[in-house]
Amino acid sequence: MPMKYLGWLVEIIYEDQSGKITKRRIQIKNIRSGLIKAHDLLSGGPRTFRESGLLAFFPIMMIEGEARQRFLKI
Repeated sequence: MPMKYLGWLVEIIYEDQSGKITKRRIQIKNIRSGLIKAHDLLSGGPRTFRESGLLAFFPIMMIEGEARQRFLKI
């Protein structure tokens, strides 16, 4: 995930180490050494995700006060 998304609200499709696939909405706090540290809006707390587990991400952009999504392939 590019560094330009620091601070952005992003929806991700993520596969954890056990193979479970989840959809999460996160606010990215830090990206370093293959790890994404974020605030997870689903659990309400901090989470760390491996970049290698990202299957897709959708930056959520504010356009004229309305949230819109644009799909980006990894």
